[in-house]
Amino acid sequence: MKSKKNRLEALRLIISSQELGSQEELLGALQKEGFKLTQATLSRDLKQLKVAKAASMRGDYVYVLPNETMYKRISTPASAREMMMVPGFMSINFSGNIGVIKTRPGYASSIAYNIDNHDIPYILGTIAGDDTIFIVIKQGVNYNDVTEALSEVVPNMK
Repeated sequence: MKSKKNRLEALRLIISSQELGSQEELLGALQKEGFKLTQATLSRDLKQLKVAKAASMRGDYVYVLPNETMYKRISTPASAREMMMVPGFMSINFSGNIGVIKTRPGYASSIAYNIDNHDIPYILGTIAGDDTIFIVIKQGVNYNDVTEALSEVVPNMK
């Protein structure tokens, strides 16, 4: 049996990636992910997550999470199981003495916090948004050295 924590995370990901307007549709989506539960359990889960209904761009009422920036809607959703397996880090690119790290929505601040607290000698500091981190790199430092140092701090960077 799958745990409640996994079920709630799957429910968050499903609501953030699909426009579903009924509990029946939510139960079907959860069932596709391997979760078998009753309507009463789903109702309690929705209340615990503080899920609401709001008008979509098409005018239909669909389930939404209270903090939509944490779980942004995406146009081509992966399954909840696939999304839970993906780490927060997505990519890194450099230009001059600035690096840009892209993350999953909601992950940037915690990854930047880890970078700042590891005192990487090549990095002067970070600024984090919701899904992007700017890193300022010391002049003359090789990007490979920065990437190598960051891979010790950022899971699945390599």
